[in-house]
Amino acid sequence: MPEFCVDLKQLRKQLRQQRRGLNKFQQKQAEQASLNRLIRLAEFQHAQHIGIYLHAFGEIHTQKIIEYCFAHGKAVYLPLICNMNQRLQWVRISQHQFRTQRFAPHRLGMREPMRARGLHISHLDLVLMPLLACDTTGTRIGMGGGFYDKTLASAIQRPFRLGLAHEFQLYKSCLKREKWDQPLDALLTPQRILRFKR
Repeated sequence: MPEFCVDLKQLRKQLRQQRRGLNKFQQKQAEQASLNRLIRLAEFQHAQHIGIYLHAFGEIHTQKIIEYCFAHGKAVYLPLICNMNQRLQWVRISQHQFRTQRFAPHRLGMREPMRARGLHISHLDLVLMPLLACDTTGTRIGMGGGFYDKTLASAIQRPFRLGLAHEFQLYKSCLKREKWDQPLDALLTPQRILRFKR
């Protein structure tokens, strides 16, 4: 598989700017289109325990997905960074907690559940993951902290790994996959779903 030299620092900067440049109408459209595709995905339909992120940096918004999960009896879990090992623990939240926004700000800029005992990611059926870029082989480039890679390295079989992204975050050339990079099972954009072999 050919790999092309990509300046990851420059790519991250460019994609961050593109995400931040989306207006509210574009984000609402992307959110609704993503939900419409997601609810037709078999892995989502069968999943009862779903990990998801709270959007904070221009990612695909997740409010409608989370509300849909609550409305259809699916358990929703949010990531909490464990300071000891820089891995993610998954904390179940209630609909009331979500609607009242009872979350704590993290120094990196996102919101987290209040400190609680979380589950290992292998307890989830499906995890919806943010990203900056993904190529056509499932290589995911995140924000640079490595939290998802460290966490998924200890959960080879489960959960199903689904990236959520705007269409412009799909990188048509192959990104270099480092030995610690954890690939996706599929990528969902407002326009398509791509499945990968892992």
